[in-house]
Amino acid sequence: MEALTGTVDRVDSDLVSISHEVHARPELAFEERFASALLAEALAGNGFAVERGIADLETAFVGRSGTGPLRVAVFAEYDALPGIGHACGHNIIAAAGLGAGIALASIADDLGLTVEVYGTPAEESGGGKVLMLQRGAFDGVACAGMVHPAPFDVVRTRTLALADLRIRFAGREAHASAAPWAGRNAGDAATVAQVALGLLRQHLEPGQQLHGIVSEGGTAPNVVPAAAELLYYLRADDAESLGRLAARAEDCFAAGALATGCTHTVAEVSPAYTELRSDDALAAAYRAAAVAIGRSPVAPEYERLVPLGSTDMGNVSHAVPSIHPLIGLETDGAVTHQPEFTAAAASESADRAVRDGALALAAAFAAVAEDEDERARLVTRAARGGGSEGGGR
Repeated sequence: MEALTGTVDRVDSDLVSISHEVHARPELAFEERFASALLAEALAGNGFAVERGIADLETAFVGRSGTGPLRVAVFAEYDALPGIGHACGHNIIAAAGLGAGIALASIADDLGLTVEVYGTPAEESGGGKVLMLQRGAFDGVACAGMVHPAPFDVVRTRTLALADLRIRFAGREAHASAAPWAGRNAGDAATVAQVALGLLRQHLEPGQQLHGIVSEGGTAPNVVPAAAELLYYLRADDAESLGRLAARAEDCFAAGALATGCTHTVAEVSPAYTELRSDDALAAAYRAAAVAIGRSPVAPEYERLVPLGSTDMGNVSHAVPSIHPLIGLETDGAVTHQPEFTAAAASESADRAVRDGALALAAAFAAVAEDEDERARLVTRAARGGGSEGGGR
């Protein structure tokens, strides 16, 4: 821990500066050119060999340091949300991931590590990690991790499986007063579908959720809308439950089209996200490291009670032993995806989270690398192709 602490302290001011720079220039999914370049240049400046544009994604990259048999992947996210910027604190994730990678690189030769820092775009929408996983970017990786900001510290984060859908209804225009009978109202189709979805909520299984918006509903009050669009998220405790929910939601979409004489199509906006799995050994090591630096994570028996959303890290965790802890900020009651959280993500508390997250994550990987049994488990699993299992839908 002492060597890691020294390295993180040495680069702490740089990490904080990067966190603030990314925060000040929010970029949406697959458009994170500034953040991606900033992080890649920082890695190169710290001796990493950097490859940009990996997995056919312009804003994805990997930086590598060390040549040991245990390949450790640290993830940096950096996409923002429309309208409210870094209200999920991905600037903190990026800077903490960078710091953890640099710290691990300083002891890579001693621990027999290859340290890989991945820039992973489009977590909020787009499924960057799912695409990278499907395209083989993480093949051979032995373990992976990242930290995510929140109002509290949690080690074994719970997330939900997610389907990100676009539903389009097609009808026929007509004058809404002179000849409404000649039209087929796509806006009404969307309304009927939403009413059906609202009634379905009474019958959802525990852990299932659905929520969405009308992204297109017409052009003028006196024109029967020929096109309408819904954007919906479906969530569930696991992929199997999500499949059952998707089947029922599809019936609601179809009902809207049938009732109004329209047609409809359903398309994925992003690849489906699976629920997150935390590796036992990595989680235990992270908890010990977090406590050692003064953090107070939620007790293990209460972790399942902490609500959260969904992440494409879930897909990675089904293929590679992983952790995705939450690192706590002082938010004055704000939660993620609120403007107040955006402000908190560039506060002094956020700056402490960058340092603590980098140090705890690096220490967790180092502890597992030093444990002969756990090291052998991870190396053997990776050699057998564990990194290529379970990717995507």
